[in-house]
Amino acid sequence: MRLLSDPLRARIVQILADGPATTSHLVADTGAKQPNVSGHLRQLREAGVVVAEPRGRFTFYRLVPEAVQGAALHLADLAAHARTTSDTFRTG
Repeated sequence: MRLLSDPLRARIVQILADGPATTSHLVADTGAKQPNVSGHLRQLREAGVVVAEPRGRFTFYRLVPEAVQGAALHLADLAAHARTTSDTFRTG
């Protein structure tokens, strides 16, 4: 959740859901500065959410659907658990 809490990083993930893109594409689509986009891509790569694919003289970044789905399933499990325990108040 923390990884996607940054609005720019969340926007990059959203853009990459439409297909692989280069840093230049992401800069153009977000209006952010290239070093900022590159830093967010590094964090997303380190977390396994994005992979880099060299193609000729460009590097394309691709979203890893399984990583996003894993996070979504975890959040769905947390929501289901919260629903079942929402009336259970802690004592002591």
